[in-house]
Amino acid sequence: MANLIDMSDLDSARRLALALPGAGEEPHFDNTSFRVRKKIFATAPPDESYLHVFVGEDEIAACLAEDPAVFEPLHWGGKVRGLRIRLAAATDGRVAELLEESWRRRAPKSLVAELDTGRH
Repeated sequence: MANLIDMSDLDSARRLALALPGAGEEPHFDNTSFRVRKKIFATAPPDESYLHVFVGEDEIAACLAEDPAVFEPLHWGGKVRGLRIRLAAATDGRVAELLEESWRRRAPKSLVAELDTGRH
């Protein structure tokens, strides 16, 4: 279990999302959305207690098995499209991993390469 210092909130998630190459923030109906080249990779409802990330089925299953008190399936358009993360119970590290995975699914190859090159 993470200690309270490691807990995430929307400000932390925003900082992590916007640190990804090409990422920006704009409204999406009542939510805020994080986008890369106009493609949404995460959203947050107005109450700021949850973050929605659009990750693959394997990651969804792994997170649900990891901690169902933190992660739940994100139903969108009648299907499970990603994860709903309860920010107060999640660590910044885990939120960062999931934001990056979601971003990678939406980002153009050139931006993915930019991120990967910057890590070497």
